[in-house]
Amino acid sequence: MEFAAKHYLEKPYAPNTRETVRRQTMHQFCDAGIAVYNPDKPDRPVNSPAAVYQVTPEMRALVKTFGASKWTEALRLFRRQKPSLAERYASERKMAEVPLTIAPGKVVSLSPGEHSVLIQQIWEVFGARYAPGGKLIYVGDTENKWGYFDEQALATLGVKPDNHGKFPDVVIHLPGKNWLLLCESVTSHGPVDGKRHEELKRLFAGCKAGLVFVTAFPTRAVMAKYLPAIAWETEVWCAESPTHIIHFNGERFLGPY
Repeated sequence: MEFAAKHYLEKPYAPNTRETVRRQTMHQFCDAGIAVYNPDKPDRPVNSPAAVYQVTPEMRALVKTFGASKWTEALRLFRRQKPSLAERYASERKMAEVPLTIAPGKVVSLSPGEHSVLIQQIWEVFGARYAPGGKLIYVGDTENKWGYFDEQALATLGVKPDNHGKFPDVVIHLPGKNWLLLCESVTSHGPVDGKRHEELKRLFAGCKAGLVFVTAFPTRAVMAKYLPAIAWETEVWCAESPTHIIHFNGERFLGPY
């Protein structure tokens, strides 16, 4: 963006437009076989500040012929290669995606990264242990915004959201107890603190099910950074200690085990 501001004065980009550049420019360059995304580490998370792009070898070879007699034939060859190039580079990225089993025989893919891995663990490990028989309603994804959404099931519970962007990372309905678990996957930011707690209560205010707020961490070390911010009347779970859960519920659970 600094380069663009300096060399393309008619099109300055503000710092918060990184996502716009990625979605509306670089994404198309990758589809066209002009650039490849994270060639050094295809499983790098979409929202990583270390994300990089590189001109594809085929595009580099093409550009080097510009102005020479070989240009026309090289361009024709590149255009014939383009569909296969896009498929090849996309498949490398696809291999790094995180599979999430919604139901037997039904799998969705989440964008690569530890955030998605933790989302997978929330549903497949936390859900299996603390919400057996639960129904997956929603799963967010950093690249696709929502990786899975059963909008009809949520509407049946009395919730018709107008802003998916404010949803928690995972929403699970537990029919037996009529609970709705609102789970946040936290690897670098976003626990259920006081502000988020109130925001989620407003977002799901019309819900016919009881709301349960859960913050999930990959490790206790990551959890330790956020403990002072965790809201009361919420739950905390660590993937590295899956058989334990921490209740931030005060005297409600006071007593011997």
